[in-house]
Amino acid sequence: MDNTFISNLYKLRQLNIVVATLGFCFMLFPFVVEKNLFKASIYLILVVIAMFLTIFVTHKINQHKKGKEVSNRLIYILISVYYANVVLFGIYLGVWANPGKLAVSFMGIIICALFLFNISPVFTLCHTLGAMVLFTIATVFVKTTIDLGLDITNSLFAGCIALFFGWKITMYRMSLASTAGKLEGERNKYYDQSTIDELTRLKNRRDFMKTFQRFLSNYRQTDNFLCLALIDVDFFKNYNDHYGHPKGDECLRAVGKTLKDLNESMGIYAARIGGEEFALIWFEKEPANADNIISRLRQKISELNILHEKSKVAPYVTTSIGVQIVRCGASNDMDVLYDLADQALYTAKKNGRNQAVINSSL
Repeated sequence: MDNTFISNLYKLRQLNIVVATLGFCFMLFPFVVEKNLFKASIYLILVVIAMFLTIFVTHKINQHKKGKEVSNRLIYILISVYYANVVLFGIYLGVWANPGKLAVSFMGIIICALFLFNISPVFTLCHTLGAMVLFTIATVFVKTTIDLGLDITNSLFAGCIALFFGWKITMYRMSLASTAGKLEGERNKYYDQSTIDELTRLKNRRDFMKTFQRFLSNYRQTDNFLCLALIDVDFFKNYNDHYGHPKGDECLRAVGKTLKDLNESMGIYAARIGGEEFALIWFEKEPANADNIISRLRQKISELNILHEKSKVAPYVTTSIGVQIVRCGASNDMDVLYDLADQALYTAKKNGRNQAVINSSL
């Protein structure tokens, strides 16, 4: 859910507590001093509605904390009920109970109260105009001719001021939202530039090191084994020297795309960690599954059929892969696990390249 609506929920709870407290205070005077149970019951209804809304909103906030979705439409309805409660209380207080100066000041307060919420301008306009119309109608039917003109004029004046400030507040919020959006976009852009390899569009070494550490410590209960694979393009220096660097870049992009496809189809993290070297990190339930994934990867790279006349192991581009498998939670030492995978890669190269060596610490 949007943080704006969550903020509205918290404000709604706070304001209903304030309204309930004020209503309770207003209820005491007619009940204790005037012995007027009718007046006291009017204020009591206000308190009951405000407390009910407070309890209901608190329940929705707790639901959100537990990960349950709260409807944005419901929040608008709750705001409308709150506002109707306050407006009716204001009309009673300003028109029936205490006709005179208190009416206009309270009218201004209940109109401006709506701007504490971050809601659409149309929603604010409808509620403000609705409050003005209700107050005017009630004034016409209840007030004397002497008070009528002044109260209506002051009510309209308070409403116009509220609409003006509401428009200003809306423009200010829209400007802040636009600025925040631009800043977020710039932040994401610079973050991508700092974590994505420009040539292959895979994650770079910086992101790999952070992600590797996160994988070591943040595994799920259903994840039994952590797999780290280091991949090296065989005789890539010979490829660059023979075909040129532009072709070398094309080769790395093709290998990178194969790894990216593996990431998208199976959720395996892939990164280019330097030159012709790549890395994969993923979880497995059974160590034997790692061999299937590596075999599939080597087959996909061989199917690229990238001609490599200067390779000493095949007429096309091949890779050597070293894999280290460790039980989740057995070790948090990133350097040790990386060195073990690197040793497996070294063994693959030493044994003739174009192969994968899988070690495990189980």
